[in-house]
Amino acid sequence: MVPADQGGGMMRADLLSETITGLDEALTAVDAFDRALVAGLLRPQPAQAVGLTQLTHAVAGTPLAARVAEAAEKAAAGAASEEHFVALAAARTALLGSVHDALITRVQEATGRPRSEDTVPAPGGQHAVNLLAAARSWLSDLGRTGWQGIDHDVVSGSARIVSAMLPDPALRRLATLLDGFAVELAASCPGAALERVPARRWADVWSRAMLLTLPGAADVPLTGTVTGRLLPLGVDVHEHATAAQVQVHAVFEPADGAAPRLVRASVSVPKPDTVVGAGLWQLLRPHMSLLAAVSEGHSMHVADMPITAEGDLIWSDEHARPGEPADAFATARVALPTATDAATAPLDRHPVRIAVPVFLEGYAAQMDDDALTFTVAGHPLVVDTDRIATAGPLTPEAVAASSACIGLLRWDAGTYRVQPLAVEKTVRKKPAAIHAGAWAGGTTDKAGIKAEKAATDAVAVLRERAGRLLRK
Repeated sequence: MVPADQGGGMMRADLLSETITGLDEALTAVDAFDRALVAGLLRPQPAQAVGLTQLTHAVAGTPLAARVAEAAEKAAAGAASEEHFVALAAARTALLGSVHDALITRVQEATGRPRSEDTVPAPGGQHAVNLLAAARSWLSDLGRTGWQGIDHDVVSGSARIVSAMLPDPALRRLATLLDGFAVELAASCPGAALERVPARRWADVWSRAMLLTLPGAADVPLTGTVTGRLLPLGVDVHEHATAAQVQVHAVFEPADGAAPRLVRASVSVPKPDTVVGAGLWQLLRPHMSLLAAVSEGHSMHVADMPITAEGDLIWSDEHARPGEPADAFATARVALPTATDAATAPLDRHPVRIAVPVFLEGYAAQMDDDALTFTVAGHPLVVDTDRIATAGPLTPEAVAASSACIGLLRWDAGTYRVQPLAVEKTVRKKPAAIHAGAWAGGTTDKAGIKAEKAATDAVAVLRERAGRLLRK
């Protein structure tokens, strides 16, 4: 919550715990379809037919109703074609999109911030239709075999498709998704031996990939360029074994005096699996000057920076220069409450994609075993400490001792959660800020220097080995 005398009013934390009408029913229909995919739709059993019927009933009365009803009937008979699998994936995606919209509406009511009235235009490009058809055919085969029926022969069918897609930038988004999906499935083969099937996750990836095989669906529509001042709020770090991404959340103040808006700027890099934690910054820094501004507490001035309809800056250092000092907590208290939330593209309307910047203050933090909870205006809000990046000085202990927090409001496991990006705590009777991205542009912090040195040594060894291999 933000005190009213500081310009923010009160965040209605009570709204986040209230029941949303229709939410459980929509998720129940999604789960029923996901269970049908576990065993596959080659020879469906009666229980799978029930799952298909539930999906059909959930979209009755919508423009998808007739196509989904036909697709469900064909799938229940084991005669589903590619177009039928696309219809089923679309129905599932639409249901989760409705869940996303309901959750976002509740967040908007709780924060009191305006939401963008802009809509993200539907894509319409035409790219390598033959490759898209090949990907759709492989995904349809997965739908028929089901997760319990996967084996290396089925999974390896994606290899040639991915290899042919990767050189084409327009297809790289789908190619990366298919490649990661295939690797995950291959690591789980044979499916018949799986003790636990990640039904929701694999159905999520399958449905998204299926829709991305439609020509132009993977296009990222731009809305033009922006000029103005960028005020960073915090950094969200995503780390995998062979890749890393940071996403800077910020308030953008247009130079023409228009209303401020929430934007994001991201950078992604491949990485060796031995480079972890603070070592990531060495790989990321050369690609984004914004990271230095984040760690130094400065704003950035951007000029003619390309931006997508969803508020994602297509970052280029050529269009940016450092600005004056800008404290993230001052930005959160003064600028964030009036900033317009970004629009969401149709295919990105999914509960797991919710990550709304919020500012909390005056809460009581309570640690129970490994679970941390903020009590905001008398209502509990779960703190997602598992998402705190290891690449910075922010720790669960620092969050538990804090009095103010900049975070991302997410929805997971049936409840809203806050992921801390930065906190304020009292140190020697004075407020001190701790940021997850404090080491992004370099640091004099002893712990940060030690972590960077370890990463530097690891990178040096890898480069030496790579050079040796190249010389041979």
